[in-house]
Amino acid sequence: MEAYRSAIDDGFPSHTQGMQMQLSPLTLRFTGACAGLETAFQKHYLKRSLPSMRMALFLAAVLYALFGVLDALLFPDVRHFAWLIRFGIVCPATLLLLSSTWSVCGQRLIQPLLALLIVIAGAGIIAIILVAPPPANQTYYAGLILLFMLGYTFVRAQFVWASLSAWIVVLLYEVSDIGFSTAPLSMMISNNFFFISANIVGMMACYAIERAARRDFFLGEQLALEQENVRAANRELEERVNDRTADLARSNRELAVEIQERRRAEAERIRLAEQLKQSEKLEVVGKMAAGMAHDLNNILSVLVGYPDLLLTEIPAESPMREDLLTIKRSGEKAAAMVQDLLTMARRGVANEKVFNANALIGDYLTSPEFRSLQQQHPHVRFSTVLDETLMNICASPVHIAKSLMNLVANAAEAQLTPGQVSIETRNFTVDRPLSAYESIDAGDYVIIRVSDTGVGIAPADVNQIFEPFFTKKRTGRSGTGLGMSVVWSTVKDAGGFIDVESREGQGTTFSLYLPITRKTAATADDRMTIDDYRGSERVLVVDDLADQRKLATAMLSKLGYAVNAVSSGEAALEFLAHDTVDILVLDMIMDPGIDGCETYRRIVGRSPGQKAIIASGYAESERVREAQRLGAGVYVRKPYTMEKLALAVRGELDRCVGSVSEGN
Repeated sequence: MEAYRSAIDDGFPSHTQGMQMQLSPLTLRFTGACAGLETAFQKHYLKRSLPSMRMALFLAAVLYALFGVLDALLFPDVRHFAWLIRFGIVCPATLLLLSSTWSVCGQRLIQPLLALLIVIAGAGIIAIILVAPPPANQTYYAGLILLFMLGYTFVRAQFVWASLSAWIVVLLYEVSDIGFSTAPLSMMISNNFFFISANIVGMMACYAIERAARRDFFLGEQLALEQENVRAANRELEERVNDRTADLARSNRELAVEIQERRRAEAERIRLAEQLKQSEKLEVVGKMAAGMAHDLNNILSVLVGYPDLLLTEIPAESPMREDLLTIKRSGEKAAAMVQDLLTMARRGVANEKVFNANALIGDYLTSPEFRSLQQQHPHVRFSTVLDETLMNICASPVHIAKSLMNLVANAAEAQLTPGQVSIETRNFTVDRPLSAYESIDAGDYVIIRVSDTGVGIAPADVNQIFEPFFTKKRTGRSGTGLGMSVVWSTVKDAGGFIDVESREGQGTTFSLYLPITRKTAATADDRMTIDDYRGSERVLVVDDLADQRKLATAMLSKLGYAVNAVSSGEAALEFLAHDTVDILVLDMIMDPGIDGCETYRRIVGRSPGQKAIIASGYAESERVREAQRLGAGVYVRKPYTMEKLALAVRGELDRCVGSVSEGN
């Protein structure tokens, strides 16, 4: 249709009455005002011809091969030569052309390739005629007639190419017949008469077929133009109708927008009301805790302290001893409740310290509180999976320990039947905000995860579990309703986040996301020196996150390296186009743009042997392994310490080319 409109723009009349198709009588190409249709026709003809062309080529290969049986019957002495032509040249060429019809290049050159195939097939038959003994060879000219039938009709070769190839075959036959044939003259004349006549008839048939195809295409384009005119008239009518109804549609849209705005406003009002309600609860508890903590602690000091004094004064067998121990335990529980109130109200946060959560968990697992919990729940099996490379955190170790105790105790009490409670730690990088129980900001975190296989939490209760005094525990069991509020407040004081996953009857998982710190925990032992990891080589850091680039640059610069940093794979390619580096520190996932694997593939395409290490917050994926197969070195999981990064860079720089590095 576009070709037809182009022809009109070039001078073809815009009306359809009396329009004439203009073709070259010799080549059948569109000429004159219709010349602009030729390219479109070629594409149309190819698209319509491909199915039948492929079928004809396949059948031609089969028939050409089947005639090998006739070779063996008529002249067995030279059958191997005939089979060489059939099975070694013509049939493979036919199948090759058939396969090329599925490629763009093959489709573009299909007509000259068809002509070439016809010449090859005809030359093959002529060669067999020359080699085969008479008189059987003289009957093989009929195979050339069959070839003309296929070439002029079934394979859909166009007139010019079909005629050209057929006359070349005729010329080859005449040369061979006159120069090399021993047949009687009368047979030669008879064969040539039928042979040339068949060629002329085939030309006429091909001419008629192509002319009919061009006529159908031309008429189809005319019909499409008329249909376009009708559609244009319909569009004009529709535009008039649309103009009439525009005001109504605009009013409907405005009304819909107003309804949506009211719905959003109502939803926001409800959300703010819930936040206000929660804030008011916390405010009341906070004021109460802050106002009463001092006096309560003074009173509780007496309740806890004096029983200790009295216990030292009375005999071990005194009946009053058990009463005093009961008073002391009650005072200790009350003191713990006050501390929970202060923590939950964000008023009792102790000084933050840098520590490792694995050490804190280890201390808890050897504490009297944990042993008591095990004795109370002998049907529960406790397990740990602690990351040996866990990074440090900066928080209140007292309140983190209290939160851990609350989570583990709740998990144990949720086990009404034999089950398991597991404690897990790991480093984790959030590259972009994560939607979970609450939205978790991007950053590097230590995850403390407590999971159980207990009764789970009802969906209706999940959103209330961190509210003060909310509890579902039965009378007589531990619990004041403040334990989970303490967990929430402790994590928030540390700048962290909480995720909750629970299914009734299957268990619950609490995950505490606590921000990583690269500060050193206070220990008695000095950290090992990193002098062995220093260097002066040139390093290029490739990472899409500015904080990660800044961190890696600072670490490596501290070690003496000359560091540059870029924000994408494309920027790295541009940098390396005019500069060189000794090693790359390559992020794997970079958005937007190409990832680390594709970046490294392009770099080693330009600079084979370029050294690199991979640093990523994702698991070691197939893309990481593919980059390592290309030559990249070790994989370093984010978040990393200076020691881990320095060791990886120094190790890759010192690795001999061709050796297998650790981690590959």
